[in-house]
Amino acid sequence: MQLLQQLSQQLQTLDQHNLIRQRRTVDSPCGPRVQVDGRELLAFCSNDYLSLANHPAIKQALQEGVELYGAGSGASHLISGHGRAHVQLEERLAAFVGDHLEAPRALTFCTGYMANLAIITGLTVADADAAIFSESLNHASLIDGARLSRKRVQVYPHADLAALKQLLADSNAATKVVVTDSVFSMDGDLAPLPQLLALCEQYGAWLVVDDAHGFGTLGARGHGALEHFDLRSPYLVYMGTLGKAAGVAGAFVAAHETVIETLIQKARPYIFTTATPPALAHALLTSLDLLEGDEGVARRAHLQSLIAQLDSGLQLQRWQRMPSSTAIQPIVIGDNAETMRAGAALYAQGLWLGTIRPPTVPAGTARLRATLCAGHTSADVEQLIVALNALERT
Repeated sequence: MQLLQQLSQQLQTLDQHNLIRQRRTVDSPCGPRVQVDGRELLAFCSNDYLSLANHPAIKQALQEGVELYGAGSGASHLISGHGRAHVQLEERLAAFVGDHLEAPRALTFCTGYMANLAIITGLTVADADAAIFSESLNHASLIDGARLSRKRVQVYPHADLAALKQLLADSNAATKVVVTDSVFSMDGDLAPLPQLLALCEQYGAWLVVDDAHGFGTLGARGHGALEHFDLRSPYLVYMGTLGKAAGVAGAFVAAHETVIETLIQKARPYIFTTATPPALAHALLTSLDLLEGDEGVARRAHLQSLIAQLDSGLQLQRWQRMPSSTAIQPIVIGDNAETMRAGAALYAQGLWLGTIRPPTVPAGTARLRATLCAGHTSADVEQLIVALNALERT
């Protein structure tokens, strides 16, 4: 069949360029050590940054949620799927980040991907001449949200405030939307959010902040990038994920109540999808308590100590550890094949790291992506340091 042959040839091309991706099946709970194919691996590839995914209190809360609300929601939020647990979670999330917004309200989603699609399309759907200004290293969900909006999109270079300022100054659009990650998922660095917000306030633009990798890990109370930078503005539209540092699943958008009501009425990714199981929302109430409480403070402090340990311990000569003060620690190798060989060599030693290649990152910047979690020990990180230093020299 010709159509299947075309697909087969496309897959062969990917394989020839070392771009085939493979899944591995995990037989244990998410954590620093996992069982894969009968082996125990020390995993440095999870986004469970505070190691809450297998926390006893959250597991108990999830069981309680199932007893209270069952396994599924049965419908979209706007039909009959909006349960009491969803209401409680949205109220809690609005309070969680409310110090940084005016008239705050929150809206929950099944995934961060859907939340980002909803924000960008919902904010721009009523204005045919709306303009979107997108950071060059934004996550795929933000890129796809901009494409789905069918509005004019202008991409500004990474963290280039002067370039963005010129684009905003030249724009006559009544609706302007600046879109950025807070922590860039493949580089680990932080966006200059204070300066971006100042530009948005100056030129009358929304600032959409995807805090997928900052929520729970940044800020004294784990409230994320807005707390980290001490920001507050009605121009902010904030997205946080609930399946990374929060340890469960889903995502939310927090903004001025008028923005949230607009998304409820106009954002198709919210309107036309089944609501998440209310049991998950019930479990997340416990997760937020942990993030904000003393245990969350201690876990974030330990995570920062591991980041500092890796920073001081790596002695790379050919490979480049990108500067990062977050849990995301990229090591750029460059060549796809060498990156795959390095990942395989580490895996053979029982160390599981992400091997990131184009199109996720630009051509020629393939890398190992190590993510540190609060469940890792100092000995775990030392094992990683020794292995990387030795491997680079072979």
